[in-house]
Amino acid sequence: MKNRIFSISAACLSFSLLLVPYKQVYNSHKKNSTATSQSKTNSARDPLAAEQMREEADIIYDSIQLGKAGLKKEAFEYAWKGYNTLVEENRVQKTGIITICDFSQSSRRKRMYLIDVENYKLLMQTHVAHGRNSGKEYATRFSNKAESHQSSLGFYVTGDTYWGGHGFALRIDGLEPGINDKAESRKIVVHGSRYVGPDYLRLSKYIGRSFGCPAIPARQSIKVINVIKNGTCFFIYHPTKKYIEASKILNS
Repeated sequence: MKNRIFSISAACLSFSLLLVPYKQVYNSHKKNSTATSQSKTNSARDPLAAEQMREEADIIYDSIQLGKAGLKKEAFEYAWKGYNTLVEENRVQKTGIITICDFSQSSRRKRMYLIDVENYKLLMQTHVAHGRNSGKEYATRFSNKAESHQSSLGFYVTGDTYWGGHGFALRIDGLEPGINDKAESRKIVVHGSRYVGPDYLRLSKYIGRSFGCPAIPARQSIKVINVIKNGTCFFIYHPTKKYIEASKILNS
């Protein structure tokens, strides 16, 4: 009987250890490294760190059941990698939350995910628009150019809020030169709109499109923006080879 209880306790302990956030695992690994391991080159450490990060991403993804929610695993793995890079570089002021817009999905789907990666929770899932020149139901073209009316892929950090022509809105700062760093000058912001959401889909085959902004349903805009404002990681994903190969954040 004692052996059985010990076996169950050991199994529970092993499972709980799997749920330790990546940064705790990685930082613990760094602190406990011997002088010999610390003297290895970065290239020798990178495969281990990359594998740890991938394993942690898979644990979080499966624990929250993000696959059932429709989020592509590749999208989350890239988001997790970029998020950790930005945290290490102190470019994210409010840790623990990642917003992912999965533009590989149809705009009919609720393809924006607000994820609490510290407590393993999907906080919200909703519709999000892409730029009118990025495509119709599916986004296929992306640009950083002014007046392109296309979405820009990559990593952003959220900024402050304001009231404007679209009501309550949130500024986002593009962190990737040549990919999305003109977001401010293009006035790319998160805002609510009547052409996004289930009401609009009753009248159209797909939701409306923006001038490049990740517009969200007007009824949810205040709630969404208040969750992710002031320094959280915001990621717009699409499996475009050109972006994935060019992103310095993903390839750091």
